Amino acid sequence: ALKRKGIVSFKDDKNLRKGEFIAPELRRAIEGSQIFIVVFSKNYAFSTWCLRELDRILYCALISRRRVLPIFYDVDPSEVRHQKGRYDKAFEKHEERLKHDLEVVRGWRTALTRVANITGWDLRHK
Repeated sequence: ALKRKGIVSFKDDKNLRKGEFIAPELRRAIEGSQIFIVVFSKNYAFSTWCLRELDRILYCALISRRRVLPIFYDVDPSEVRHQKGRYDKAFEKHEERLKHDLEVVRGWRTALTRVANITGWDLRHK
């Protein structure tokens, strides 16, 4: 649907070329975006890649005033905002695994809270 409307979207699992480093290409895609659509799912917070991307998206949005449009897909926005339920379980794992670098985990929590506070679309039960 986005493509039909002339909107080029970036979905990292299909657009990344095999054998390339993921982080630089993701960074370029994020920094070159005009708008950010973040789809939060039940398992989103378990992915450190998703959290790193979100942190960079928030940074770019803040310095350039580009819009972030959150979509809450089968997850309650307050679960994302306050890191409750599955999001809390994900962060327990991150804090255990990254106990030497908890500042990174705190940054991810802040990014989630800030983006989840933006009015978005709640697509639960649809």
